[in-house]
Amino acid sequence: MKKYTINKTYQQINEKIKAGDAVVVTAEEMIGLVKDQGPVDAARHVDVVTTGTFAPM
Repeated sequence: MKKYTINKTYQQINEKIKAGDAVVVTAEEMIGLVKDQGPVDAARHVDVVTTGTFAPM
């Protein structure tokens, strides 16, 4: 498998979040995107993947 690099800095992502332009998906949604688009295109498209849950431990 080839190695690809997707370069997004925290600053770039934070700017997109502040502007309301960030693409945010859940980990479950990311799985579907990777299956449909491939890992490289999914990584290029998505800015933030949420992995946390809100449940009492």
